[in-house]
Amino acid sequence: MSEKPQGSGTSSPIFQAIEQMQGSLPWGSFLDAGTGRKSIEWITALDTERWTAITASQNMARTVQEAAGDRRRPQDRVLVGNWHSEHLLYGERFDTVLLDYFIGAIEGFSPYWQEQALHRIRPHVGQRLYIIGVEPYVPSEPDTEAGRLVREIGRVRDACLLLSGSMPYREYPSPWVLRQLGQAGFRVMETRYFPIRYRERFVNGQLDLALRQLDHFTDPGTAESMRGYIEQLRARALPIARQKEGLKYGADYLISAEPMADRHRSFEDPLQRFYGQAGEQAGEQE
Repeated sequence: MSEKPQGSGTSSPIFQAIEQMQGSLPWGSFLDAGTGRKSIEWITALDTERWTAITASQNMARTVQEAAGDRRRPQDRVLVGNWHSEHLLYGERFDTVLLDYFIGAIEGFSPYWQEQALHRIRPHVGQRLYIIGVEPYVPSEPDTEAGRLVREIGRVRDACLLLSGSMPYREYPSPWVLRQLGQAGFRVMETRYFPIRYRERFVNGQLDLALRQLDHFTDPGTAESMRGYIEQLRARALPIARQKEGLKYGADYLISAEPMADRHRSFEDPLQRFYGQAGEQAGEQE
């Protein structure tokens, strides 16, 4: 009988849920496909054989390296790369793969590529895939004051990013992800939802992000008008965020899945053809 993988002691309900879902299955080799400080701090506390963390941002790579600190072993690595490249991690497979708010972040690096993401990841998943996401709140129509404030904060943040020439994240709902998993050849094991209470940190963090974009506006008058609107929104949102209930709205979701055999796939894996051709070409060159 296998021993239960060592727990991390994390305070995150979502990471705790992943540890429960993992049960007695060893973590083995671990891929953090869209790494960040929180995910790498959790992963480095797990009993893994090795881990690989991928980010498209040099700044995030430095942040992750600092967060891992002396818990980073010789076999562990932080790589800068874009999953849009078919050569990233070519031929490598990992026992456990984490997509931590990964699909929502794709828009900032590879717009219009989201429907290919799970097909791209599948060849690298050996045993278990975990996907964390947030149900979209920017396009929603809330019926509570808290919900309307969360939506308004999200919209002003995204508006400022666009007007400054940057790309906002684009979150996808869990039903969309579940459909994509089936098409990419995964069997969904379990789905859980975690209601969100946004606090003061969310309000200030998102609105401060919006403020940082104003220096890149082409029209100073628009920037100053937006600055006043942002601070007025902060004044309305903070008193509610500081209450016991906070800004209660929406939910994070966690999906666990396993790769199915190729014969059970709904659609052909476009990367399978690529890998086959690459192998043939390599053989010809030899």
